Amino acid sequence: MAVQGITRRWIVNSLTVIVLVLITLVVILSITMQQYIYSTIQSQLKGRSEEASNLFSGYSQQASQEFTTSARAYIENFTAKNEMEAMAVNLSGKVFITSTGFAPDNNQPMPDYQYALKDETGLGVWVGNLNSGEKVMAVTKVIYGRNGGVIGALRYVVSMEKANQQILMIVGFLTLGSLLIISFIVFSNLYFMKSIVTPIRQIGATAKRIAQGDFNARIQKSNEDEIGQLCDNINDMAVELGAAEKMKNEFISSVSHELRTPLTAIKGWAETLQGGGMDSATYDKGMNVIIRESERLSGLVEELLDFSRMQNGRMTLMMEKIDLLAELGEAVYMFTDRAAAEHKYLLYEEPAMLSPVLGDINRLRQVFVNIIDNALKYTAEGGTIQVTASEQEGLIRVVISDNGCGIPAEHLPNVKKKFYKANQTVRGSGIGLALADEIMKLHGGQLDLESHENVGTAVTITIPVLDHSEGM
Repeated sequence: MAVQGITRRWIVNSLTVIVLVLITLVVILSITMQQYIYSTIQSQLKGRSEEASNLFSGYSQQASQEFTTSARAYIENFTAKNEMEAMAVNLSGKVFITSTGFAPDNNQPMPDYQYALKDETGLGVWVGNLNSGEKVMAVTKVIYGRNGGVIGALRYVVSMEKANQQILMIVGFLTLGSLLIISFIVFSNLYFMKSIVTPIRQIGATAKRIAQGDFNARIQKSNEDEIGQLCDNINDMAVELGAAEKMKNEFISSVSHELRTPLTAIKGWAETLQGGGMDSATYDKGMNVIIRESERLSGLVEELLDFSRMQNGRMTLMMEKIDLLAELGEAVYMFTDRAAAEHKYLLYEEPAMLSPVLGDINRLRQVFVNIIDNALKYTAEGGTIQVTASEQEGLIRVVISDNGCGIPAEHLPNVKKKFYKANQTVRGSGIGLALADEIMKLHGGQLDLESHENVGTAVTITIPVLDHSEGM
């Protein structure tokens, strides 16, 4: 699998930080170990020099010859010759004997001797390379007589080759450990990222199918984590989009039918009237059909325009103080003849009076008309539609109930959604209830439905009365 995309960024970003941290740790640990090893060797050399200083103390200024003799015996019997090289230095600063048994090489650098002469304690330390290129550490201790004069010096030299090899070995182990850590992190990150990227790719592919209209596409989730929740959410989205698409298609089909029916009637009667040669009764009947169906078309178009305004948030209300009781009575009166023609009973229990409300007179009448129209459509011949109104605790409640077919329980939560129609056999666009619900919300009220299949439906419209303290 090519490392790309989010995997590549994850690996590169995490590795950059980890590599920098590990390099820093390796450098710090290497320097610390070098300083520790060097300081340990230096402490050993200083310990030897202090031991020799105590051994050779007490000589007089004129005892340089005696020092030379004693120093020669000390060097010849030096017990740590396998660990370090011991040298004796005379007053002239020349090495006259070494513990190696070879003739002293006075051409080698001895800055530690110069440091020792300048040091208050008579001690000098130097780390550097001999003429041969070998790296060494040297410690020189100046020997003073009783009167404080220099009578000679003792010098200890240790090769740093083994120490440096040990340091290199430690650095190697640290580097190897760092590489193992990096390898573990890379492989664990790749495994972890695969567990994330693979589902994300599946989600992306499924989302693309959904975007192209395949609302039956689903994602199989593998874990109950955030990605699993995302899979569930996308699956739920596909279900909702599928349902919305279905409702949209049904809405288009329903609206097309709603438009076609009156247009067919208008066209048919227009062609009939155009032919002439008919009596006045037939002429009047045709004109009545054309007018009635034109009004029906006009109402449907206006409903669609209102729905478009609602969707775009451009629905505005002309708020004024109105008598809700008068508007409700007018809406009921509009359907009296229709109810009688359809052999249905439209009963209106008109209260004595109701407090005024602040609202849009046309929009509220539209709500009443829509609800009563629905009640008549879904009530069979011989059925009853009852309208009541009451006022309580600053709220006016208008209840429009029927004993029609009712709404099945599975459809009830969705009937106020746009495009939704619980019964596709009944005419209507499917946006009337959604529009009425939005109008009531804009008035600070609400629209509630209670329905039982084969029992009937009750729609409760609630709106607050006018608060006179707010003014007009």
